[in-house]
Amino acid sequence: MGDRDSIGSGPAPLDASKLKVTLSETLKPLQPIETLRFGQSFSDHMIVANYDPETGWSAPEVKPHGPITLDPACSCFQYGGNVFEGMKAYLGPDGKARLFRPDMNMRRLERSCGRLALPPIDGDVVLELIKCLVDLERRWIPKESGYSLYLRPTVIATRPGLGVIASDHAMLYILASPTGPYFQVLKPVSLLAVSDNVRAWPGGTGGHKIAGNYSPGFLPQQAATAKGYDQILWLFGDDRRITEAGAMNFFVVVKRDDGDGVDLITAPLDGTILPGVTRASCLALAGDPEFQKESSLRLHPREMVYTMSDLAKWSSEGKLLEALAIGTAVIIGPCNRIGHEGKDIVLPGAGMGPVGTALRKKILDIQEGRTEWKGWGVVCP
Repeated sequence: MGDRDSIGSGPAPLDASKLKVTLSETLKPLQPIETLRFGQSFSDHMIVANYDPETGWSAPEVKPHGPITLDPACSCFQYGGNVFEGMKAYLGPDGKARLFRPDMNMRRLERSCGRLALPPIDGDVVLELIKCLVDLERRWIPKESGYSLYLRPTVIATRPGLGVIASDHAMLYILASPTGPYFQVLKPVSLLAVSDNVRAWPGGTGGHKIAGNYSPGFLPQQAATAKGYDQILWLFGDDRRITEAGAMNFFVVVKRDDGDGVDLITAPLDGTILPGVTRASCLALAGDPEFQKESSLRLHPREMVYTMSDLAKWSSEGKLLEALAIGTAVIIGPCNRIGHEGKDIVLPGAGMGPVGTALRKKILDIQEGRTEWKGWGVVCP
């Protein structure tokens, strides 16, 4: 009966061992790396599986990258039942492809699906499928440092009908896109702090990676660009709490009063902040004695509520040393000024500071296989 293992066993779980492979008859030529732009080019193949409430998950299939066919009444179009992940495969000096802490992405994918009441999905099985796709598309991974194969596992609600209820149908698809640095030149970005629009709110979905979190930010982003700023710094509440920068986590480096190094500060995971993989990695590295020794930095990672008033005070006292935008696509990028209510907070220096530089180098070394670190780099067979 469909993908049921036996009569009465319930809907079939997603099963990577049932992967079917339909290869493209003609492979695309590889692009010169200097022409790669984030998310604009795709590899030859993708993986697709469908969930039906009666039979469960279909056998996943590798197939040529191309359009999918959906009923126009599907829940994904009508009510935004869409979640996704962003992760990268890097090619190491040993020729092996590596993923960076993919277990964190998979747990987040499971939580996101749960938050939108999508059919349950096993992230460990999704990871096995991702590894299969990476292995198949290995030729698409650029060898140069800073380049990678971006992976976008996505789950969408496919229940056909206009009833305002949770979707009991779903589609999983996994795309692969060769990409270069998110910013073509790693130069500091400027931020416009805004509070009239908010990215997330308590009890909402800001702590999950769902499609509906992103499009409401496009209009404020256009307004920020028109005023000469690169990205938005999202504020929340009457006290103007700092949350995120654009679609990235946000950190600041602040000199300590006791002279014992610096604080690396970011907002706590209170449900309004996306639990980013790079965010967690920066916090873990900052608190690690081995990393502090090799980087000659004395760091104190802190997750705490802080506000625009705090930023202004630290800046006026000469304590605000760095501001960093952090995420899978950009890894770590420096910020040079923050606009708020007609005034700019200007960060010292003309580029990345020592903390951002050390964190970025270490994470890239792990991602690109130049160093092993606590099992964070996962080799794709």
